[in-house]
Amino acid sequence: MEQRCGWCGEDPLYVQYHDEEWGVPVYDDTTLFEFLILEGAQAGLSWITVLRKREGYRKQFAGFDPERVARFTDKQLEKRLQDPGIVRNRLKVFGARTNARAFLAVREEYGSFSDYIWGFVDGRPIQNRWKSLSKVPATTPLSDKISKDMKARGFTFVGSTIIYAHMQATGMVNDHTVNCFRHSACAGLDSTKKNT
Repeated sequence: MEQRCGWCGEDPLYVQYHDEEWGVPVYDDTTLFEFLILEGAQAGLSWITVLRKREGYRKQFAGFDPERVARFTDKQLEKRLQDPGIVRNRLKVFGARTNARAFLAVREEYGSFSDYIWGFVDGRPIQNRWKSLSKVPATTPLSDKISKDMKARGFTFVGSTIIYAHMQATGMVNDHTVNCFRHSACAGLDSTKKNT
């Protein structure tokens, strides 16, 4: 049986996410926006809770199209708060619109959000070699820096812990433990920039 990072347990949805997405470099703006919204929704909750609501988010947040989300009215956001298919937290739901607008401003300035966020790591994933889950940090000086910059740009729910989780999820950092079968697979994606 293949060895995995200890955090994903045996839940099939979690295992699939671990095996197919976590740590894989993401350069697509729509997917990066999706993870930004989902990571923000996770604040104070477990990631599996948010994963189970992912389809609800896709439905309620226009397939994570930032231009459409940026145009949501208060009334439209209030309606979304009634849907049990998402995390019904007012600050998080309204924060999605705030983040969509900030996201579009970054895209306007940099050409893409991808160029902005990946610029913090010079376009190359950070390759860590953690021997155990207990060694994997919740934040780093780099996530602190990105968090500070994003807050200054008007983003919300972008504390350093959320940003580091975003970096892990989108492959900016390879935090699969070395005994996990995905560690070397994700390390091998290092040189395939923008081909994913």
